[in-house]
Amino acid sequence: MALISVFTPVFVAVLCVVIVFFFRNYRRAESSSQLKPSTAAGESSSRPWVDEDLQDDTEISTKDSEDNDWVVAGTEDLPHVPYTPPRYSEEETLERSQQFYKLLNQRRSVRFISPEPVPREVIENVILAAGTAPSGAHTEPWTFVVVADAETKHKIREIVEQEEEVNYKQRMGDKWVHDLRRLRTNWVKEYLDTAPYLILIFKQTYGILPNGKKKTHYYNEISVSISCGLLLAALQNVGLVTVTSTPLNCGPQLRVLLRRPVNEKLLMLLPVGYPAPDATVPDLTRKDLSDIMVFV
Repeated sequence: MALISVFTPVFVAVLCVVIVFFFRNYRRAESSSQLKPSTAAGESSSRPWVDEDLQDDTEISTKDSEDNDWVVAGTEDLPHVPYTPPRYSEEETLERSQQFYKLLNQRRSVRFISPEPVPREVIENVILAAGTAPSGAHTEPWTFVVVADAETKHKIREIVEQEEEVNYKQRMGDKWVHDLRRLRTNWVKEYLDTAPYLILIFKQTYGILPNGKKKTHYYNEISVSISCGLLLAALQNVGLVTVTSTPLNCGPQLRVLLRRPVNEKLLMLLPVGYPAPDATVPDLTRKDLSDIMVFV
């Protein structure tokens, strides 16, 4: 009995350590299982709200950067050339800034788009304008896919509407759906059929050189987002309208439909054309300058 009483504290201490060990492993396994997305068939409601295509994966891991598939950037300097942009007087600078603001302040998201044809050259020019955007290390990580074929546009509409219905009914919370109700939006996207062009903007998560080597594209999502802003301004400048669309959970399907390579991920979809004669837009106001600018 004396021997048992001597070993009892030791036994209890060992038992406690074992219990704590198993408890911590159980919690760790449980956390890991919650982080893994469900892959079971028919569980579309469990799919993440934020599409994986929208995640910025600029950083290349050490393993990837050391892989022979990745090209090693050269160290040669680019030649610099003189740069002499126009210089305006103070009065003209002020006038141009006011006129440009007035032009862009007329920009609205328009969901009623006319099927009236738009010259292809106009679309080419606005995309050239978007392509002047700055990009990380001047990698220009964007691809603008312009769709004019009626059958392809309709297939895009079917894919988008199917996913958007799930978004509205399952993925989006009640508050979000309620906030959108005043804008009269839903998952029906008729303009994807009627607009003469659909412009799908893909970000290139990395480049593929002619020799098959991969090239790092730094800050690819930020760079492509800037180019989208320039594209919106260019469309407004020529009198065309659009509505920005981020077709969540549609990226992989649309990439396959349009036969885009695996290094491209869909960032934005823009239906483009002239406004329909009976087009309407919500009567919205924009924030005052004092609400959006801090001057230090």
